[in-house]
Amino acid sequence: MASPAAAAAAATVATASSRANGLFSIFSPSPPTEKPPKAEPDADQILRKPLRRIRKALIRQRDPDKLVSMFVQASSASPRFRDQHHLYDVAVSRLTSFGRPDGIQAIIDAQKPFLETSTAEFAARVIRLYGRASMPTQAAATFNQLPARHKSTMTFNAVLAAYAKAGDLDALTAAFQEIPAVHPSIVPDVYSYNALIRTLCHKSDLSAALDAVHLMKKHSVSPDIITFNSLLDGFHNSGRNDEAEAVWEMIKESHLEPDAKCYNAKLRGLVAQGRIDDAAAVLERLDKDGPKPNIVSYNELIRGYCQAGRFQEAKKVYDNLMKNQCAPNKVTYETLMPHLLQAGELDCALRYCYEIFGSKRFFGVKWGVLQDVVNALVDASRLVEATKLVELDWQKYYHRKGLRMPPSAGTDEEESISGEKECESGR
Repeated sequence: MASPAAAAAAATVATASSRANGLFSIFSPSPPTEKPPKAEPDADQILRKPLRRIRKALIRQRDPDKLVSMFVQASSASPRFRDQHHLYDVAVSRLTSFGRPDGIQAIIDAQKPFLETSTAEFAARVIRLYGRASMPTQAAATFNQLPARHKSTMTFNAVLAAYAKAGDLDALTAAFQEIPAVHPSIVPDVYSYNALIRTLCHKSDLSAALDAVHLMKKHSVSPDIITFNSLLDGFHNSGRNDEAEAVWEMIKESHLEPDAKCYNAKLRGLVAQGRIDDAAAVLERLDKDGPKPNIVSYNELIRGYCQAGRFQEAKKVYDNLMKNQCAPNKVTYETLMPHLLQAGELDCALRYCYEIFGSKRFFGVKWGVLQDVVNALVDASRLVEATKLVELDWQKYYHRKGLRMPPSAGTDEEESISGEKECESGR
């Protein structure tokens, strides 16, 4: 006769196995094959195989109602599933794209019963999900509903992030003042102050942003390079380049090394003022002495040269970034190619198209930019090259929704359809 301990162990195994099979059945049309349980296996170990299939099923799901149903059932049944941060982000982002705030609310409501027994990290993640969905009011309401032990700097920062993500700058400023006043245990940290300073800079309230820096120092919170990046962006974007020099002095006093983002703000300000040669000198100094410029640095100077009609110099900057092993991005091409077409530099624009289609990367260049090159080739009676671009596009990126030969090309419709089918069959 089995001992009480053996009977309890068997009951534990049976419960865990039933739980795993229940999760599996949510996503599988056929029940899993039962296997003899090992001696006292861990419940999470039993769930591992079904959980992999659950993840795959969720990522592939495109029906919003089914997505919500699957997610709610899985997250309610499995603690291990609730540790899958990425799946929460995927689900909320997808429902946001579907325009389904009700689905997002259903998913997050299903997590709230676990807040009492969960960690502060889990609570902060639930609040941030509202921010990802641009639902900051619900984020703040969830914070207010948290158990006292979860009302911490971490969850406070999650509320600030939700307001920032939604662009509700006034509410963020108010929350920064009100929440610590109501909950004295919450002490803003450098992340909190950076959220406030970034918000004030976006509102062009630069004097208040500087006051916030002094306040954080008063409370023994040291500003970091992100703090100063926000300030530099604020001053340079407002055309107050001379006043921005005071921020550069603050960086030195704080014994911090400015990074490429700091210099990008300066480049942006100089270009906005039409001081292209000064911007070029800054980039040249970065190339020589560091910090190493990034693609944003090069794009700012390219934009300046293009706006000034100095296309040869813009092309040289492009060549230099390639030599410096800095990969161009969609902004690079979307800045260069329209200006090159306006200047009659069709061959150069075509070369950039070939580089886009020849790369293993997906640049995501706007369809209209590439279509303008096709149209220009047709206008120049270069039909073979125009057709080649359309075929490359169909094969690699946009398929039937992408590039077309314009009516002025005189392409027979049946030939166009035939060519399209050939491209499809070749994939």
